[in-house]
Amino acid sequence: MERITPDATGPRPTAVLDAPSNLGLRPLAPDTVPGCYKAPWALRDTGLLERIGAADAGALVPPRYVATWEPGDGVRNGPAIASYARALADRVTKLRADGAFPVLLGGDCSILLGPALALRHAGRYGLAYLDAHADFRHLGNSPHVGAAAGEAVALVTGRGDDYLTDLDGLRPYVRDEDVILLGVRDEEDLRDVEGSGLAYVPGDRLVRDAERAAELLAREELDGFWIHLDADVLDPSVLPAVDSPAPGGLQPDELVQLVRGLVRLPGAAGLQVTIFDPDLDESGEQAALLADVLVAALE
Repeated sequence: MERITPDATGPRPTAVLDAPSNLGLRPLAPDTVPGCYKAPWALRDTGLLERIGAADAGALVPPRYVATWEPGDGVRNGPAIASYARALADRVTKLRADGAFPVLLGGDCSILLGPALALRHAGRYGLAYLDAHADFRHLGNSPHVGAAAGEAVALVTGRGDDYLTDLDGLRPYVRDEDVILLGVRDEEDLRDVEGSGLAYVPGDRLVRDAERAAELLAREELDGFWIHLDADVLDPSVLPAVDSPAPGGLQPDELVQLVRGLVRLPGAAGLQVTIFDPDLDESGEQAALLADVLVAALE
């Protein structure tokens, strides 16, 4: 991981924007609402903004979450996700135009559509996707689609309904060859990714092979890249407060080194944090740990 070369130009001003959407998740239990929309509050309560010296860019309130869904209904909350993506893209575009490095506090992985659309308007951008899962479900590998958080990579690479994948006629927002998945630990996910054109480093090779990310993301044809950080890339022994924990993840110090290296690469255009669920963290200790990781990575 240390082979990811830092940008010598120094840090950019950081702006934190809350993106508390849970629209892309299924309920964890009947008659419940996914709690990841509370993550920005939990992280802010640790003093995160002050600790990283970030400007407060406020919050973008998502549309109402609707829990009812059956196979064949299409993407759960799909039209609401598309509307939110447009609004989030506008906010990310403005932050970047003001010279800031946006840090989005999600929310679920479907918030990726917003920055992906914003950056597609700006040029050709790559994606570093740190996640225990590939989030690559689409009708080419699944009998139906449903929760967009499990389809985020498929959607931004153009696999899915036009109203989500072709906003402003810009499909795909990210080309297959400009994506690298980092930390996937699900064997079925890895089988789906093989032959797709997406680069990936499985979770069991992430520590020793992370330099592949720098090689792909620093290519001359790219204008930059976005960083997606799902809290489940951490091992559930240290952070189990996610909807789909998977064993074999990173330790906090390993994640700090990886994210720090990516953020310092020339072309890093912003970062989003997703899937942390404060409802599963009654003591607040996991929020504190995640905040510590972000502070150390962004210093």
